Amino acid sequence: MANKLQVCLTPSLLPLYNVEDFIVVIIDIFRATTSICYGIENGATAIIPVSQVEECSAYKEKEPSYLLAAERDGEIVPGFDFGNSPFSYSKDKVAGKTIVLTTTNGTHALHLSRKAKKIVLGSFLNLTALCNWLKQQEENILLVCSGWKGNFNLEDTLFAGAVVAQLQSATFVADDPAIASFDLYQLAKNDLDGYLKKTSHSEHLKKLGIEADIAFCLNVDTTTAIPVLEGDALVKLQ
Repeated sequence: MANKLQVCLTPSLLPLYNVEDFIVVIIDIFRATTSICYGIENGATAIIPVSQVEECSAYKEKEPSYLLAAERDGEIVPGFDFGNSPFSYSKDKVAGKTIVLTTTNGTHALHLSRKAKKIVLGSFLNLTALCNWLKQQEENILLVCSGWKGNFNLEDTLFAGAVVAQLQSATFVADDPAIASFDLYQLAKNDLDGYLKKTSHSEHLKKLGIEADIAFCLNVDTTTAIPVLEGDALVKLQ
């Protein structure tokens, strides 16, 4: 029997899905899932996603060696080690470290999906590695776009479309949001950067002076690590 391939276009729509029936892929291209994929590729032992800044601080009291990463509205929360920029997750900074992370959108979507069969993270960085793994699972797949503060955004939907493009086969039946995501990706795939210059999130990040982050987040297939949630921590899928 064919498995479902579905796209949740914003976390606000997650109550419409029985997430326990799916492997969930969390998508937050600008920038949480990109940064986490890069950090796990660069040897971070674990990245612990939490919803609130206060939870992040509490971990440091329990384990002083943990690095704390907190972002709100695209900016580093004062007093934390770093925020959500992928450049903060380089090998020299994160190898062998455990990081506690809270972000505006991505960690929220992840916590709403916790009843899923399994939760993995996707970004353009690990696109093909992720898709190759998903093809082998013989499970229903739900791609959860983190959006922006509960609303739809273009960059996460485009990535969902890129996944749908690789998973198209007789073994998956796509829903309407998956078909729409695929069609949008076909429109944009030859110039992702140019297309995404339109996005409100991109404009917001540019105002913060972090265009380099945007360009980095659109690199395709530069990593192979797939972060998977085990207990409370994201670790490298073995």
